[in-house]
Amino acid sequence: MASSLSLSSHTVASLFPSHTSKPQLSLSKSIPILTKSSQSQFHGLKFSHSSSLSIPRFSTFKTSISAKVNKGAVPPAFTLKDQDGKTVSLSKFKGKPVVVYFYPADETPGCTKQACAFRDSYEKFKKAGAEVIGISVDSAESHKDKNFAKKYRLPFTLLSDEGNKVRKEWGVPSDLFGTLPGRQTYVLDKKGVVQLIYNNQFQPEKHIDETLKILQSL
Repeated sequence: MASSLSLSSHTVASLFPSHTSKPQLSLSKSIPILTKSSQSQFHGLKFSHSSSLSIPRFSTFKTSISAKVNKGAVPPAFTLKDQDGKTVSLSKFKGKPVVVYFYPADETPGCTKQACAFRDSYEKFKKAGAEVIGISVDSAESHKDKNFAKKYRLPFTLLSDEGNKVRKEWGVPSDLFGTLPGRQTYVLDKKGVVQLIYNNQFQPEKHIDETLKILQSL
């Protein structure tokens, strides 16, 4: 479907100034993107303490969704490597509730906050009989080299989805015009059926609250 863009005459005039009008902005002056005191809401991005924007390795992240997992469906099975290089399959957790959360990358502010929130509530997940699995584009080697799980004492499994194969198969949407991997959480019941899909890039801790609510009702 074609889309149109409506511009006011004032806006058009500002885009195409006449030769006689005074320029409103000198192109020779740079406009800082961030100041030292600025804090980003894009929790999957890393920002430097300068006026420049530092985009992490997934800045070219673009993925076409080949399918979409909906509530009430059984998602595609997967087999991936964990932070210790061991192979882990979703079928391993059959018979118990499973929380599968996709996050952009290790060590980014929001992803660290989210992982630590899952860690702090892990006893509640255990009480509900649920397993927690985090999946990102980071390689297994990257997980290990960074010691993300060890550094933050994460008691649950982190999996490497290199090539975003599982992300595509599950239909996890991206953010920031396709440059930022989406932050989406799924809750599967004992039969492997999806009971909750929650997406919130900018409030990572909300994933834990919503997940525990649905687990307590299963």
